[in-house]
Amino acid sequence: MSIAVVCGTNWGDEGKGRMVDYLAREADAVVRYQGGNNAGHTVVNEFGSFALHLIPSGIFNSHVTCVLGPGTVIDLEALNVEIENLEAAGIDCGNIKISDRATILFPFYRDEDAWEEERLGDRAYGSTKNGIAPAYGDRHAKKAMRVGELLYPDSFRAQLKHIVDWKNLVASGVFKRESGVSYDRMVNWAMTYGEHVKHRICDTTALLEDMAAAGKRILFEAQLGALRDVYYGIYPYTTSSCALAAFAPVGGGLFNHPVDRVVGVMKAFSTCVGEGPFLTEMSSEEASSLRETAMEYGATTGRPRGIGHFDAVASRFGTQVQGATEIALTKLDSLSGLANLKICTHYDYRGEHLTRFPLNPVLEEASPIYETCEGWTEDITDCRKFDELPVAAQAYVLRIEALIACRIRFVSVGPERSQLIDRGPV
Repeated sequence: MSIAVVCGTNWGDEGKGRMVDYLAREADAVVRYQGGNNAGHTVVNEFGSFALHLIPSGIFNSHVTCVLGPGTVIDLEALNVEIENLEAAGIDCGNIKISDRATILFPFYRDEDAWEEERLGDRAYGSTKNGIAPAYGDRHAKKAMRVGELLYPDSFRAQLKHIVDWKNLVASGVFKRESGVSYDRMVNWAMTYGEHVKHRICDTTALLEDMAAAGKRILFEAQLGALRDVYYGIYPYTTSSCALAAFAPVGGGLFNHPVDRVVGVMKAFSTCVGEGPFLTEMSSEEASSLRETAMEYGATTGRPRGIGHFDAVASRFGTQVQGATEIALTKLDSLSGLANLKICTHYDYRGEHLTRFPLNPVLEEASPIYETCEGWTEDITDCRKFDELPVAAQAYVLRIEALIACRIRFVSVGPERSQLIDRGPV
């Protein structure tokens, strides 16, 4: 038996999907343990290029059981569309299982999300407006519904009535909306889309416990990254769930079986989509060129990502809070052709050099302190061993490794499964 977690160490969009797809070849189950369809994992393999939103990135391995854990929030409509798109591409979706304890994300959560961003105006959080925050908010306010309740339609309808009544009070009282939530429409929506996934709903904890007892290999998959985590990220410009590896047993629903390894994923440069402080952001000219080379656009929203120099302060913090045992460094190939590369080693805050990632009031005033590394001009996309990389590229990777104090095991030199250098364990 082996249990591993793949998680992000930065602001999200680090390339977790490509790593899960790679590692899932030797897994028996891949489990999403938090988040919803507010972000995407881009996967490129022999089947094509895919942007996944809810479905675990192990879906391209037909032997893998793909689990949406109790810590996720599930838009039933979006899930149905995603399954249909994958099946149309010839991908077998028969092994998708949904926790009966996961939260249903209703359409009224999308409306509430958009209304709140509009109300906030210049102080908006940069939400994708997919309803994630209000769905998690209602779960903790004990006003949500769980996926398993679809299996009990009479109880489901009665409970939904109470929730719709509450939502109409919020719509009229807080957001001053004249048209509220239609109970009949919500029932029809849930029953229509729920009917297509009812056969996938089960006690996934029992499923995973049986797999673990049988010595199976289980891989947990996170969404977003440590700096968007609701507890340790750049709050309130975060997601609304815990994106940390420590949450995997809770959000994934597997207990009494310790995690063996945590693969933290980070890019060879910094990217950030959404609002909040981002200290190492490049000039628009520098960023534009690298954004096009690396195709840095959100997989869910299509929004251009902010581009920055590698931030060792943020990355070291993300590595620590994730408890990473090893690192996968992605998109090193995107830096080929740059004469010089900058690494932020410290933050300057009122004359003090900071090595620990601080709270937002400090981030909003601090400035980055850089050191410069030599770049390289060679195309590295065909390199499969670390010593095949240009000397300057090796030095850049090793300098990052030293600054974040964690072994960089994997180095990605392209989006394909094969374009990955495995340096092996320590």
